[in-house]
Amino acid sequence: MSDNNKSVWQKIRGAGWSAIIILFAAGVVFWGGFNWALEMTNREQFCISCHEMEVNVFKEYRNTIHYQNRTGVRATCPDCHVPKEWVPKIIRKIQASKEVYGKVMGTIDTPEKFQAERLRLAQNEWRRMKANNSQECRNCHNYEYFDYSVQGRRSNQMHQAGLAEGKTCIDCHKGIAHQLPPVDQAIGAPHGGVAPEVMHPTPPKAQP
Repeated sequence: MSDNNKSVWQKIRGAGWSAIIILFAAGVVFWGGFNWALEMTNREQFCISCHEMEVNVFKEYRNTIHYQNRTGVRATCPDCHVPKEWVPKIIRKIQASKEVYGKVMGTIDTPEKFQAERLRLAQNEWRRMKANNSQECRNCHNYEYFDYSVQGRRSNQMHQAGLAEGKTCIDCHKGIAHQLPPVDQAIGAPHGGVAPEVMHPTPPKAQP
């Protein structure tokens, strides 16, 4: 142990239990303050405090079953976009810090700008949720506990087929809370939207 480290340790020992208690209390205050700030930024009120979110995605979300339904169980913005587990939550918060740049630069500060960027923004979120196996969805909808006997016939068949093919929630439920980007269909005039295979990609075949 270096002389410098020894002197620090000797100082702490010299101060006795009072120093240890003060350091412990300071750590508790710091950790509590950090988690309080983290949770304050993890509330719906914080999410829609930005004009861009309130007039675009929040307005759409209010017309979906995730906002209002017969049971009164509501999924808020962070429920769907921020993992509950601590490490994934921190990683997501760091990733979301890039949104501050978009806010400052005004990339989606009007509905027209938002529509122009909708496909890119949607694909980013689809890609993220695909990579984490729809982690946020499964906080409420855990397929291991599906009771297929009370599901509709179509839902029953689609869920079982999708799980057997290795699909995850976001593969099929892309428009569950927000409007989808325009989809280019092979009928009528070209719409210039996203290709159907982007909306519903074919999962890779299992290796024999």
